[in-house]
Amino acid sequence: MNIEESARKHIAQELKINQSSQCPYVVVCYQSFYDNGAISIILEYMDGGSLADFLMKVNMIPEPYLAAICKQVLKGLWYLHHEKHIIHRDLKPSNLLINHRGEVKITDFGVSAILASTSGLANTFVGTYNYMSPERIIGGNYGYKSDIWSLGLVFLECATGQFPYSPPQPEGWVNVYELMETIVDQPAPRAPSDLFSAEFCSFISACVQKDPKDRLSANELMAHPFITKYDDPEVDLALYFTSSGPSLAAL
Repeated sequence: MNIEESARKHIAQELKINQSSQCPYVVVCYQSFYDNGAISIILEYMDGGSLADFLMKVNMIPEPYLAAICKQVLKGLWYLHHEKHIIHRDLKPSNLLINHRGEVKITDFGVSAILASTSGLANTFVGTYNYMSPERIIGGNYGYKSDIWSLGLVFLECATGQFPYSPPQPEGWVNVYELMETIVDQPAPRAPSDLFSAEFCSFISACVQKDPKDRLSANELMAHPFITKYDDPEVDLALYFTSSGPSLAAL
């Protein structure tokens, strides 16, 4: 990349955040280097691809497996928010990677930032619009709870097999601004109570609140009945990941 020295230093700083992350629920960045105009990053190999890839194979993920996946993501978010003081800012199915051991890890910290302020607010605008919280879309200050909004939309999509916001016309969204207006102006999506358990519906509602103050934190969500409802020994994610599509590479 043909970029200024200042921008290159900023990218190098971001990559150092990656390399300083030591958490079983975050993809490890082993090394990064700049050479001959290119920045190269050596990452931990996740042989199952992304949750987005997996969702394309299975269409919908049943609640027990969703809870087990979500528990790992919440532990990763707790680490980023409370240990590293990082807002991910681009949480989406393609940034959650899986492997044949049943592990789920958060990746892509190219858009993350260590926050200097103790209040944990940021005012930069990066990330995917689909999963972006209302306060970010309108350009306001946002904190760790913006990741919680994204988390809720991701797991609602995994449960239903479709993105929680439906375009107003059959041919789809006219443009990204129409989607953004819908997220800001329309009521927050909910899990259909006739299709899902009360615990799951409550969990999604605890994440997808228009006002960030009304959302639970990652730590609080780990104690939510939806997460505690299923015992880990009863849910074999390794078997689920490896039996639900083409065989994964065994390392």
